[in-house]
Amino acid sequence: MKKIKLEIIALSHSITHSHNYAIILGESNGTKRLPVVIGGFEAQSIAVALENMIPTRPLTHDLFKNTLESFDIVLKEVIINQLIEGVFYSKLVFEKEGKEYHIDSRTSDAIAMAVRYNAPIYTYTSIIEIAGVEMDDSFIGDKPKKADPLTKEQKSKSILELTDSALKAMLDKSLEREDYEMAAQIRDEMKKRNLE
Repeated sequence: MKKIKLEIIALSHSITHSHNYAIILGESNGTKRLPVVIGGFEAQSIAVALENMIPTRPLTHDLFKNTLESFDIVLKEVIINQLIEGVFYSKLVFEKEGKEYHIDSRTSDAIAMAVRYNAPIYTYTSIIEIAGVEMDDSFIGDKPKKADPLTKEQKSKSILELTDSALKAMLDKSLEREDYEMAAQIRDEMKKRNLE
């Protein structure tokens, strides 16, 4: 399987999932985006590392990195290697004295570690084909242009109240606008209804 290098495009608060965030990963040499819903603690840890902030006491990911460095263990890369029932799974590839070690990880933790080590993040073409969202012309560089907001009627209607066809149409519209948080919530509802 071919590996695809990813970069962190954005980290944003999820409007549809309270206490959750979305991290958007994009192909380094492509147009697809991979949205990953993560928890608040992991989002904070990633944000701290991205902003090069030094907390007064080490966060869990800092502690883990400091411990590994004490034993001359280096994080070589992170690979998002599986997608099962809408959940991404990852592995950390460590190196010590020329030998590689593969450790399973939650994707949010793997990304938090990658940021601290400045290690590359990869996924496989099969995962990008299944879960990747195509970037459209509304993007200039890494910044999206403002898109027309959803109407008040669309926002006020609960996803649970939508018909199957309206749900599918709303998913398409959310993906067009790159509203990944909404798309994730819609996909969850579609799974409950066995529409995928």
